[in-house]
Amino acid sequence: MDMLTLDAFEKASEKVKEVTLETKLVYSQYLSEQTGNKVFLKPENMQFTGAYKVRGAYFKISTLTDEERAKGLITASAGNHAQGVAYAAKCYGAKAVIVMPTTTPLIKVNRTKSYGAEVVLYGDVYDEACAKALELAKENGYTFIHPFDDEAVATGQGSIAMEIFKELPLVEYILVPIGGGGLATGVSTLAKLLNPKIKVIGVEPVGAACMKASLEAGKVVTLPSANTIADGTAVKTPGSKIFPYLQKNLDDIITIEDDEIIVSFLDMVENHKMIVENSGLLTVAALRHLNVKGKKVVSILSGGNMDVITMSSVVQQGLIFRDRIFTVSVLLPDKPGMLHKVSGVIAELQGNVIKLEHNQFVSTNRNVSVELRITLESFGTEHKERIMKKLEEEGYRPKIVRTSL
Repeated sequence: MDMLTLDAFEKASEKVKEVTLETKLVYSQYLSEQTGNKVFLKPENMQFTGAYKVRGAYFKISTLTDEERAKGLITASAGNHAQGVAYAAKCYGAKAVIVMPTTTPLIKVNRTKSYGAEVVLYGDVYDEACAKALELAKENGYTFIHPFDDEAVATGQGSIAMEIFKELPLVEYILVPIGGGGLATGVSTLAKLLNPKIKVIGVEPVGAACMKASLEAGKVVTLPSANTIADGTAVKTPGSKIFPYLQKNLDDIITIEDDEIIVSFLDMVENHKMIVENSGLLTVAALRHLNVKGKKVVSILSGGNMDVITMSSVVQQGLIFRDRIFTVSVLLPDKPGMLHKVSGVIAELQGNVIKLEHNQFVSTNRNVSVELRITLESFGTEHKERIMKKLEEEGYRPKIVRTSL
């Protein structure tokens, strides 16, 4: 069967229903007000495996012969495709071997194992893991399931666009995260088949913008490195088989700094009570880069597999970026009662002290001045500035220093 055709997309959309949960669009009042558009979220983070990847993996495996499946399946993945292949292989009773970068979050490794797959940890990034998987496939005769550079996989991922159009036929913009390009290929190709006027925008992290570099060069290029907190999109080389489809159907690329991803995590947790992994947050951050107003925009949240340690770090950094936690250094005489006076100033303005650090050796004459570092919570930038101004007025010479929780 020819892939990436309307007929193939229809077949894939029906097939993936066997393993996917219904992820209806969520209208975001908050993001709509922030951007001036009508923003809808496609929450693939709510899938059983925690990401959209099960769509492409399951559809691809369904197209294999019994002999190909009996050889055993192997793939390389930073986590979400790994779980998709492992789960799909289990459904078909096939052996699955998954090669994952050593930097893969523990939650993704453990969940992949929980579906019965054999996990091999190798390399620092996806590209190194992929080379190892191809080596093992050749040695053992396994059938390789590429995470993105495969037309059948991309067709399965395109089922997302089919669902979007059924719910929101007049959608005008679709934002899709890009790692290697499989999801963007499926979504953009089907979107253009259904409505050539629709705009499909790819979103990449600045530290791993391999698709942007390739589109600008007019050919697939390899980045020297892939450095981003969005581990699911940390790819140095996009797919060569699917690249022509992206050249034809992708309207633009937006690149996102890691700091923007961190702030977007807070937006999703606080306003939608949803956990979305860093790669899935790319499209949320990209909403503020769209130079349009009054449009119907869908952001695809590609996954939600984030370990608790990473989550804790992202929350803390997000609060710091938004000035809701900050550390201020003040100088005061080393006399009894001075701490009480400083804390009184902060309490008067409803600041909440988290941590105190007292340094008596900032000056050779500690009777003149010692340093007190205060880490505190505020309501945001305006509140922080009010506290700083009050401390200045009281003569404490406040200075913002690097916050360390």
